[in-house]
Amino acid sequence: MTGPKRPGPAAETGSAAAVERSSDTAEMAEYGISVGQRVAVIWDSSSPVEGLKNLVAKIQALVGPESRISVENIDQLSHSAHAESSFDVVLSGMVPGSMTLHSAEVLAEIARILKPGGRVLLKEPVAAQIGKNNRIKTAARLLTALTLSGLVEVKELQKEPLTPEETQSVQEHLGYQGNDLLSVQMEGKKPNFEVGSSSQLKLSFAKKSASSGKPAVDPAAAKLWTLSANDMDDEGMDLLDSDELLDSEDLKKPDPSSLRAPSCKESGKKKACKNCTCGLAEDLEQEKKESLQPKSACGNCYLGDAFRCASCPYMGMPAFKPGEKILLAENNLHDA
Repeated sequence: MTGPKRPGPAAETGSAAAVERSSDTAEMAEYGISVGQRVAVIWDSSSPVEGLKNLVAKIQALVGPESRISVENIDQLSHSAHAESSFDVVLSGMVPGSMTLHSAEVLAEIARILKPGGRVLLKEPVAAQIGKNNRIKTAARLLTALTLSGLVEVKELQKEPLTPEETQSVQEHLGYQGNDLLSVQMEGKKPNFEVGSSSQLKLSFAKKSASSGKPAVDPAAAKLWTLSANDMDDEGMDLLDSDELLDSEDLKKPDPSSLRAPSCKESGKKKACKNCTCGLAEDLEQEKKESLQPKSACGNCYLGDAFRCASCPYMGMPAFKPGEKILLAENNLHDA
């Protein structure tokens, strides 16, 4: 009897390739990538070239030849001029061997170019605790940064220690000398609406009747505010007479003078109102003029020019009676 034939080397190679392709497809499926989607792959200086090529090839095989994959350097992402809501999936730092750090500006740009409902998957080295190197975030700070960029449903998918090669890459590219680094993979989604979009809210605070379109009245509530004739006959109900609330003082007719607003003089003001009509403005002006009138030093001013001093402000005026008020113009109060 002859046993089953063993597959040749070519068959074993083809079988291994099929298993590898199946594994790659399953891995890309975990990324949420499907046929026809637009995908952006973001890399940086730490990304191995061969690893980047292999990742792009795997994604291209999954989305189909008609779908274009955009490969962007993280430092040039903001200058790439991608339109808003351009990609279904964004992968950043996912190239094997990459040690990519994501700034707030990069995360905001990723959120901008994602379509509503689109997904972002990123991988970044994080520290177990905050250290001297502020560029290295903790896992909690990375999650917060993703949330503040506008993403929702942010969650941590995987966390594992760095390999010796990855640790060396961090030391070379990021200048970090600690040994407490971990590699964390996170996922976030863009909300199902555009930034700045608006929608009319449909609010209904009361049920409306179908016939009149007016809010329906609750019968129980209406009964509380209804006073029927039967209620008026109720002996237990005490009603107040409004006339009994007024006393004799309330019924007296007020004096018209008491209804007038007090004048400036009556209120004791030292300053007249802007539109004074009570005469206080004129009185104050008269007092001001009288305070400026000079007092006679010799006592002979009333006798006439023959008895007045050379600098007398009454010079040129006729004689007047002693004690008589003489008002001088302001120009007579200054020396010539």
